[in-house]
Amino acid sequence: MQRAIQARLNEVTARIEHDPELSRVRGGTDEAFEVLFAGKDVEQTPEYIEWENRYIVSKGIENERLYMQGLRDGIQLTVFLLGQSMLTDRDKDRPGG
Repeated sequence: MQRAIQARLNEVTARIEHDPELSRVRGGTDEAFEVLFAGKDVEQTPEYIEWENRYIVSKGIENERLYMQGLRDGIQLTVFLLGQSMLTDRDKDRPGG
């Protein structure tokens, strides 16, 4: 079960990594990061603030998508397990079961 969950997490993570919207956001983040090191007092520069904001947005989108996919997967797993449980209960209620 743990291997199946890990495999699903790896699959979802890979799919999110290649998402066009996230790639666009990351591109902006990378550009802002390059400009960041052109200054000397990095943390006080507008470039750093811009990079930090883009990074936070990028991570937020990624985390939201991971969360939502995990939620969907959890619901599907619950429905499947409940269905299996109901089938088992129905089989027990049958004569000779």
